[in-house]
Amino acid sequence: MTQKLFSLSLFISLLTLNVMSQTTAQKLGYGPNDKIIMVHADDIGMSHSVNVASIEAFKHNMITSGSIMVPCPWFPEIADYAKQHPELDFGLHLTLTSEWKYLRWRPVAPIDKVPGLLDEQGFMWKSERQTAMKATPLEIEIELRAQIDRALAFGIKPTHLDTHMGTLYTRKDFFEVYAKLGKEYKLPIMAMRPTPEAIEYAKKDGSPITAEMLAKVEADGLPVLDYLVTGVQGRTFGERKKAYHELLRNLKPGVTMLIVHLGMDNDELKATTGSWQQRHADFLSFTDPETAALMKELNIKTTTWRELSKLASWNQDRAK
Repeated sequence: MTQKLFSLSLFISLLTLNVMSQTTAQKLGYGPNDKIIMVHADDIGMSHSVNVASIEAFKHNMITSGSIMVPCPWFPEIADYAKQHPELDFGLHLTLTSEWKYLRWRPVAPIDKVPGLLDEQGFMWKSERQTAMKATPLEIEIELRAQIDRALAFGIKPTHLDTHMGTLYTRKDFFEVYAKLGKEYKLPIMAMRPTPEAIEYAKKDGSPITAEMLAKVEADGLPVLDYLVTGVQGRTFGERKKAYHELLRNLKPGVTMLIVHLGMDNDELKATTGSWQQRHADFLSFTDPETAALMKELNIKTTTWRELSKLASWNQDRAK
């Protein structure tokens, strides 16, 4: 009997180890060598230029996911579009900073409830470090709930939550709020499995988030990414397209989320940010037939947060 119990325990341990060692792609049913990419448009709702570029890029089917900034001035426009196109993969770009010189925004929550989120001019702080120094976890939670609830009230059915400028990765207690809201609202959060690459990425960015905290996200029933890429070098279309093509050629097996920032080449975007050229180059790169052809040649498959959410505990329980 003891031998049988030992054998059963060993079998369960090996089975658990095998499941834990699987990539997210494998858990979705892909092969161990399959390369899956989610090309994700950030900062939607920030401006009309960003909205127009993102909508147009979705039509080319290379952008597969995007996230909306609820506090921003052009949120109603993209909210209306998202409501009319529920098939698209729109999440919420949880926003706790307002980084541009003239295009600024305030919290969604009542000001008296979140004073730590406000700078001297009454806008959100310009940097994630300022927010980390001034805001409390309670204020963060109040504001994020207000953003999620406002998106829902506008008819958006978000597929996930992520974090503008990585603010929710600057403090452990901020990250805990982030994970808590993901579970409560039954929305995946942008998080990587605790691979050496993920830990090195966090250290390089100065984030205090540990391997144990990342592992807990998956253990709590939320799907995670295998890899995350936040951008490439280069300013012009030619430079960035070349960098993106090189990235695609060197993609690793598993699910990689590639974050891009899209914008049109117009006066509005130029008046907002000095990175307008890079944003327009990203738009051109992922509406370019040569990029689509390369992805097909390399047999790179695409995915969305909606697909990843099939791995979430609440959907797994429903399927049983």
